[in-house]
Amino acid sequence: MIIIDGSHGEGGGQILRSSLVLSMITGTPFQINKIRANRKKPGLMHQHLTALNAAAKIGNAEVTGNFIASSSVKFVPGTISPGNYHFAVGTAGSCTLVLQTILPALLTAKARSSLILEGGTHNPFAPPFDFLEKTFLPVINKMGASVKANLECPGFYPAGGGKFVVNINPAKTLSKIDIMERGLVKKSSAKAVVAKLPLKIAAREIKVVKDKLSWDKDLLYIEEIKDAKGPGNILSIEIESENITEVITGFGQKGITAEKVAGKAVKAAKEYLEADIPVGSYLADQLLIPMALAGGGRFLTLVPSSHTLTNAEILKRFLDINILISQRDNKRWEIEIK
Repeated sequence: MIIIDGSHGEGGGQILRSSLVLSMITGTPFQINKIRANRKKPGLMHQHLTALNAAAKIGNAEVTGNFIASSSVKFVPGTISPGNYHFAVGTAGSCTLVLQTILPALLTAKARSSLILEGGTHNPFAPPFDFLEKTFLPVINKMGASVKANLECPGFYPAGGGKFVVNINPAKTLSKIDIMERGLVKKSSAKAVVAKLPLKIAAREIKVVKDKLSWDKDLLYIEEIKDAKGPGNILSIEIESENITEVITGFGQKGITAEKVAGKAVKAAKEYLEADIPVGSYLADQLLIPMALAGGGRFLTLVPSSHTLTNAEILKRFLDINILISQRDNKRWEIEIK
């Protein structure tokens, strides 16, 4: 049994999620202690508990410690069972991160699966559905699987209430993929969305994008969602290139002006474009496990985040692989899995 220190590295839920994925796939039991010890509210929160229980159900695992605020979990996996599943976080906790926990296991299954996931779909503490749909899943599909996601209702923090459906047709084996060039930018656009908030918030965000990026006004959009459970605001900047699409987001929060929200997202977009790399920081983190399952791969990205570095360390605990992280120049880093 592998013993994991949950306070290591970034010390958050990523360590638990990655351990669950790799345990299911390899059949290796593990125990994790000091779960989320570096957070203000340590231990399992609703989204982590949902991910844990989802992994246990799909992986037919024996679990101890699966309750709110638990700081230690023991997970003994069984056989992965594809099928039709429905998991609800019950709060605005991210259900996209629940998908991150169970998708790699279902990509290795012997039959199709479908998932209904409920909770937060647009959460400032996790990649939103837009990123999942347009950035992450297209790369997974290039590796040979066929995964489609459909958003039925957005769920903004803190009210939640979102829902999306995922259909997964696994590949017999995932193909290795190298993502070393972004290619020419084909289209750049931005969309500011508000739910149960004044439209002028979205208009102010779009103005910042127009002023600072000088993009065509016909590619700048404002959208109002009227059926959301609670108020919310998200600015999505989409950069579609020949080889990949990057989605960069900013979330409206109390006490933060629309201009600051948009300004931060614009800064991230400029950094991505100026570095001339294909893989952004969020995608770099999420590609490590699929590439490891495929037997290797490499990509160019920005300076690796603490999430990415911690994820790499967890991977090496479960799999006999080499993960090479090297700096190309001031802005670009290469990550290779062998």
